[in-house]
Amino acid sequence: MGIPTSRTSELGVITFDSAVCTGCGLCVNVCKDFSLEIRDGKSALSDQAVFGCIGCGHCMAVCPNGAIKVEGRCLSPMDLFPLPKKEEAASFEPYLNLLKRRRSIREFRDKPVEREVIDKILAAASQAPMGLPPSDVNVLVMDSPEMVRRFSLDYCNYLKSLRWMTSAWFLTLARPFWGKANDKMFREFIKPMVDIFIESGDKGINYVTYDAPAALYFYGSPYTDPADPIVAATYAMLAAESLGLGTTMLGGVHPFIQSGGAARKFRESQGIRWKSREGLIVIIGYPAVKYKMGINRTFAHVDFMPDAGSE
Repeated sequence: MGIPTSRTSELGVITFDSAVCTGCGLCVNVCKDFSLEIRDGKSALSDQAVFGCIGCGHCMAVCPNGAIKVEGRCLSPMDLFPLPKKEEAASFEPYLNLLKRRRSIREFRDKPVEREVIDKILAAASQAPMGLPPSDVNVLVMDSPEMVRRFSLDYCNYLKSLRWMTSAWFLTLARPFWGKANDKMFREFIKPMVDIFIESGDKGINYVTYDAPAALYFYGSPYTDPADPIVAATYAMLAAESLGLGTTMLGGVHPFIQSGGAARKFRESQGIRWKSREGLIVIIGYPAVKYKMGINRTFAHVDFMPDAGSE
């Protein structure tokens, strides 16, 4: 048995074509599971594997002679493709300029996002580096403003069942258990957000997803590395930006639809397969506003670790 995901729990199967293997050792160097070794001048399976083949495909991709094949864990030799030429990839300056041009957009033109454009975004996001393969990231695609609006207003109605979580009595009781920072976050951010979602939703106003033309909800499964949906959502956001679209990441839905029977019913009603530790919605559309200036962003701290010999 291999490392389990929602998609498979089998091991990858590695096979060799000894006739073309030169014993160069590249496959051994890139296999961090120690599944491979050089034996009698040829690549071979070792008995030192940590987990067994996880299906990353590194050995197959690095082999200069095509002497290795990996199958299983949703991988096959058919998944290989020639790497694009280096000069065809984005260099640093264009990439940095893409990041500088990006603003969070919540005002959209009344224009649908074409299916082929959404497919391009998904293709780019699927290349994100996401934990142990095969990826356990799931995507709920809302590809029309009607779908986005229905999801959002359903969510506003669902939130009414959780309003007790932002009541004064609950926050007072919870503070000794979850501390000052969480108390401050709930009182000054979560409670106002829940209030405006519910009150505006009752009026048919969508402040959850701003009636965006399309939205992508990235989430995991019980097996997913918590970072994976966030990484995939980030790649999707940048891909959309490169295609001339405006985006915003929204974190105000995912945490509230994970626990309890009402949350499970909401997920099922929307076609969401799993509850997961982390998730994000990316809303997408053609911008209705045009920004003239960018704004610098900074980290809280950037600390370089001192040399071991420094005092």
